[in-house]
Amino acid sequence: MKYKFTKEERLNSEKAIKELFDKGSSFFLHPFKLLLITTPEGSVNKVLISVSKRKIKKAVDRNLIKRRIKEAYRLHKHLLESQNLGKVSIAFIYIASDILPYQVIEEKLILSLERLVIDLKSKVS
Repeated sequence: MKYKFTKEERLNSEKAIKELFDKGSSFFLHPFKLLLITTPEGSVNKVLISVSKRKIKKAVDRNLIKRRIKEAYRLHKHLLESQNLGKVSIAFIYIASDILPYQVIEEKLILSLERLVIDLKSKVS
């Protein structure tokens, strides 16, 4: 099991991001809003992490939250990859207005990934 979060796993193509926000499906699980779209091409799942400047004013705090989300995803991405449901592009949008501890972010991210797997299984079936 590779516990890395490489550059190719990051969603940074402007075209792909626009498509994700326009055509992707979404759900809320506090403190996240998740957007997802299946991608036919690509060898890995792509992830975008966003923290709103309106909610969290200081850049230092936004970066702290992004680091916590990246770390939680890096450690638990196997929940998504082990299911062999195809490749997806995912956007984790942090919607809370306060800085949550890492344990809470990790717990909610795990629940989000589990719900994501359930949604993808229902689309495949």
